[in-house]
Amino acid sequence: MAENLTSQQLMELEGKYGAHNYHPLPVVLSKGEGPYVWDVEGKKYFDFLSAYSAVNQGHCHPKIVDALVDQAKTLTLTSRAFYNDALGPYEKYITHYFGYDKILPMNSGAEGDETAIKLCRKWAYKKKGIPENEAKIIVAENNFHGRTISIISMSTDPDAYSNYGPYTPGFITIPYNDLDALAKALEDPHVAGFLVEPIQGEAGVMVPDEGYLSKAYQMCKERNVLFIADEVQTGIGRTGKMLACDHENVRPDVLILGKAISGGVYPISAVLADDDIMLVIEPGTHGSTFGGNPVAARVATAALKVIKEENLEERAETLGKIFREELEKIDSPMIQTVRGKGLLNAVVIKPIEGNEAMDVCLKMAEKGVLAKPTHGDIIRFAPPLVISEEQLREALGLIKEAILSFQVVGQSA
Repeated sequence: MAENLTSQQLMELEGKYGAHNYHPLPVVLSKGEGPYVWDVEGKKYFDFLSAYSAVNQGHCHPKIVDALVDQAKTLTLTSRAFYNDALGPYEKYITHYFGYDKILPMNSGAEGDETAIKLCRKWAYKKKGIPENEAKIIVAENNFHGRTISIISMSTDPDAYSNYGPYTPGFITIPYNDLDALAKALEDPHVAGFLVEPIQGEAGVMVPDEGYLSKAYQMCKERNVLFIADEVQTGIGRTGKMLACDHENVRPDVLILGKAISGGVYPISAVLADDDIMLVIEPGTHGSTFGGNPVAARVATAALKVIKEENLEERAETLGKIFREELEKIDSPMIQTVRGKGLLNAVVIKPIEGNEAMDVCLKMAEKGVLAKPTHGDIIRFAPPLVISEEQLREALGLIKEAILSFQVVGQSA
């Protein structure tokens, strides 16, 4: 369909026929393999966004693609009106993998979060005894859990929530990484859950203080409040552990997964919990036509196997330290802060002569590294976990060149 069209022509097509809900870098990609992508003109890039950590296993991983193709040739969708021969084995595999009694399979990360919200509220009424329609869920400022009406109702980002009211009630917003604020919010007897990202990705890779998650979990336990971890972006090896919560040995009451659970080849999400929580959902009370379809079941199983078979958690931990150390060595007034865990990292950029984070990203793209700003002054770096140390150091060299190119007064970006 796109044969012989240039990047410019393809961007113009999107501009004319697609909703303007994204502002992409001016790069049109047509191929991916491992940590690399190529544009339609054949230029090769390091992918340092990984589709917001959906492609942890690298682009077009053969084992994951083979699972997709094999199942797609056999049976793609039955709906949950019937059983299929792929779902049960997947459910057994993933629940054993993460150590939970049950999984509720969905498709997108936002659906996973919505499912967790519904699960928490129903548990509040069925198990905790909170009066009907009075349940509250604590959330953190600067969170990002998706784009649905209920989720943007808990957002503090004007771009996410402006002009979409009326908003869904039932959320208490507190500062992130603030245990005193959490303690105060937990005093409300109608609180049913605390929904939190172990590291806030969209906010700019905000890593909480050591001990924050474990203490917050304990505080929730003391109040019979569900600790709900949104690991859609931080999970599946990205931060140097299978889950970011694993860094503090926290086992969430409700675990939300998405993105890399699919290896980036298919929309898949999952909510995991034990029977005491999950079984408040009964037949007919929640579902999805595509949730738990055979292709998703096979793909997710393959994607999770790759993480362990290729030791991608350990690689993320090792390479992440190298990445942060090397970035901190770059002698540039543009670099204000370097932070992250594993291979989920960010750099806060101080503008020089009007050149901001987006200008740095454009310069990096010119040199062959793709990343994207968030909140104007932060660049998020999250390459596929299959990247080698040699490849990482090569990309670091290009990133350094891009940043240092802004130091000469008057030099063109």
